[in-house]
Amino acid sequence: MEISVEHLTRETAETELARLADLIGRADIAYHREDAPEISDAEYDRLKRRNAAIEARFPDLVRRDSPSAHIGARPAEGFAKVRHRQRMMSLGNAFSAEDVAGFDAGVRRYLGLGAGDALAYTVEPKIDGLSLALRYESGHLVEAATRGDGSVGEDVTANARTIADIPARIKDAPAVLEIRGEVYMTKPDFAALNARQERAGARAFANPRNAAAGSLRQLDPGVTAARPLRFFAYAWGEVSEPLAPTQAGAIERLARFGFQTNPLTSLCDGPECLIARYHAIEEQRATLDYDIDGVVYKVNDLVLQGRLGYRSTTPRWAIAHKFPAELAWTRLESIGIRVGRTGALSPVARLTPVTVGGVVVSNATLHNEDYIAGRNASGGEIREGKDIRVGDWVQVYRAGDVIPKINDVDLARRPEGAVPYEFPTRCPDCGSAAIREEGDSVRRCTGGLICPAQQVEVLRHFVSRAAFDIEGLGEKQVEQFHADGWIREPADIFTLEDRYGSGLQQLRNREGWGEKSAANLFAAIRARRTIPLARLLFALGIRHVGEVASAVLARHFMTWEALTDTVDRAAAEPAFRAGNARERRAALAESPAWAEITGIEGIGDVLATSLVTAFSQERERQSIDRLAGMLEITSPELPKSDSPVQGLTVVFTGTLEKMTRAEAKARAEALGAKVAGSVSARTDLVVAGPGAGSKLAKAEALGVRTLDEDGWLSLIGSA
Repeated sequence: MEISVEHLTRETAETELARLADLIGRADIAYHREDAPEISDAEYDRLKRRNAAIEARFPDLVRRDSPSAHIGARPAEGFAKVRHRQRMMSLGNAFSAEDVAGFDAGVRRYLGLGAGDALAYTVEPKIDGLSLALRYESGHLVEAATRGDGSVGEDVTANARTIADIPARIKDAPAVLEIRGEVYMTKPDFAALNARQERAGARAFANPRNAAAGSLRQLDPGVTAARPLRFFAYAWGEVSEPLAPTQAGAIERLARFGFQTNPLTSLCDGPECLIARYHAIEEQRATLDYDIDGVVYKVNDLVLQGRLGYRSTTPRWAIAHKFPAELAWTRLESIGIRVGRTGALSPVARLTPVTVGGVVVSNATLHNEDYIAGRNASGGEIREGKDIRVGDWVQVYRAGDVIPKINDVDLARRPEGAVPYEFPTRCPDCGSAAIREEGDSVRRCTGGLICPAQQVEVLRHFVSRAAFDIEGLGEKQVEQFHADGWIREPADIFTLEDRYGSGLQQLRNREGWGEKSAANLFAAIRARRTIPLARLLFALGIRHVGEVASAVLARHFMTWEALTDTVDRAAAEPAFRAGNARERRAALAESPAWAEITGIEGIGDVLATSLVTAFSQERERQSIDRLAGMLEITSPELPKSDSPVQGLTVVFTGTLEKMTRAEAKARAEALGAKVAGSVSARTDLVVAGPGAGSKLAKAEALGVRTLDEDGWLSLIGSA
C-alpha cells in the first residue's frame, strides 16, 4: 500500500517522487506518442495529484524532470518537429460539484470578485480525440502540428490537409491565425473502419480516440486520407489581431471561417448553471455520434482570461469536469497472473465478455492480492478490498474509458462453494520465490536473471552506462539478440564469440553489422571481462541495490569472495526463510553475517533482504556464478593515504560535539577508513561520544578499541 503523503520521510519522499516521475513519464509516452494508453485517466490524475502533494510538502525535492513541469510526451521519431509559438497547455480536472464550486471560487478570489458579481463561463463537451494546432498565414494553411509535449509537436501538415473539416484557405482571417482543436472519429465511422480492418486481417482499434490518433500520425498521408477523420475547432494560439472580446464570440467567428464548432457549446453564469449543463450533456452522451469524456468550463471574458493567466502547465481560467466511468455486470471466470518486466505479479480477471463503453471487455486488472482478498498481509481490512472469488458476478468499468477494472462484487449471486483466492508465492513464469516487502502491496518475482518475463529488462540494465557499458552493445542490440535467442542471461554475452565460432561470420552478415563492427563488439566484450566490483553489483539489477548501495557494499567487502561468503552465511540462517519480515528481523538479530550486512552505513533490512534473497535463489545464483566465473572482478581503490586509520572499519556512536556525524564520516572515508553503522567482530575502532549506549557496550564486550571524540581527532591529527 502507498504511504500517505503526511507520513513520508524525506528519504521516502525522494524515492516516491522518482517512482511517480517514471510512472507518469511512461504513461505520457503511451498516451500521447504511442496512442496506446496503459493506465486510466483517473489513475493518471491520481498519480499527478500525489506528485503535486509531495512536492508541496518537500519543495526542495522537486525533480528537474518533475511531471508538474511538463505536458504530454516528446514527439516520436519519423516526423519533423514543430515548436509551438504559444505553448499548448493541458487542463486541470474537476471530478465533483464541489470541485467545480472550488474552481469558481478560486477564479473570483484571484480577480477580486464577490459571490454576487457577474461572471460568465462557456460550457462545451470535451472531445476524446487528438489535439491539433493549425497555422494560417494570409488565410492559407501552412502548418499543422500535434501537441507533443506542449512545447514541441509533430509536423503532420500533409496529413491534416486530407481532413475535410480543415479548410486549406479561409477568407477574412487575420494575417496570422493559429486554430486549435481536436481530431476525432465518429462512432459509426469507427465501427466501419474496424470492420474493414478485420476483413483485411489487420489489428482492430480499441476505441475511436486511438483510431483517430493513429490515423493522423501516419507517415504516409495516403493512409490518413483513407481514414474518416473529423475536426472540431475550440481554441486558438498565436493571432495577429484579437478574434473577439469573448470566448463565445471567438468560437462564433471560427465557425464563420468555415470550421466545425461544437453545437452543444453554451453560456452559464455560475456553478449551479455549470453543473446543470454538465448533467444535460452527460445525458446526451450515449446518443452523440462522437466520444466525449467530460465537459470544459472557460471564463468567457478574454480580458479576464488574460488577467488570470497560467500555472506551469494549466490555465487558471479553464477546467475539465470529467464524467464517471461506464459500468456493466459479468461473471469472473478465472484469475490469471501476469509477470511484468520488473518482476511485479499482477492479477488479471478473466471475464465472460461484456460490452462496456462501446468496447468488448474480457479482461480486467485486479491491482494486487490485497484488493482481491479484501484484507492486507497483516489481516486487517482494507478500504478498497473486494473479497473477489472465481465465479462471482462483478461490476466492470473502464476507468477513464480505457482500462477495465472491477468496481464491485454482487455477494448475493456468489456461487455456493466459492473459495477465497490464494495468491501465488512462486513466480508462474520461472518458479522463483515471489515475495512482498514490508509496506509494499505488490508481490515480486525474485528470479530476475532467470525469469523469462524479466530477461529483456535485466539485460538492458546490465549493458547500461553505469553497469557494464559495452561499446556497441546497447539496449537495441540486446533486445534483438534476445529475440533471436543469442542471449538469455548476462553470462551469454561473454560466450557469444565462442558459441558462434569466431563470432564474426554470424554477426557480420546481420543487417546493420559488418566485419569491422562485429570485431569491435567482440573486442569491447573482451575488455569488459575485467570489471570493478561495484559495477558488477549494480549490473545484476537486484532490487534496491542501486549505484550508491553497490559502491557502499563494494567498499565494505572489497572482494567478490568476501561479499558472497557473508551473503551465503546470512542466507543459510534458518530464520531468513521463516515468518514475515518483522519476525525475520527479530530472529536474525543474533546472526553475525546479517549484522555485518545491515551494519554497513546506508544498508538497511530491506536492501539486505533483497540482496540475500537474490543470491539464495538456486537458479539465479547459478546464473550469477556463471557470470562471475568469466570475469576478473577488481576491488575498489581506497584513497591513497598514510593515515593511521587507512583500511580500518570505524563506527561512530553517541553525540559528536565538535563535528557533525556526516563530517566525521566524510573525513574518515577520505583517510581511507570504512564507516559502518553497527559493531561486529570485524570492527576495528569505535568512536564514542556522550550518550553512547549499546554499540559502546558491544565494542567493550568484543574487545574492540574505543576512543572518545578528542581521542579520534588526536589520532587522525592533520592527516
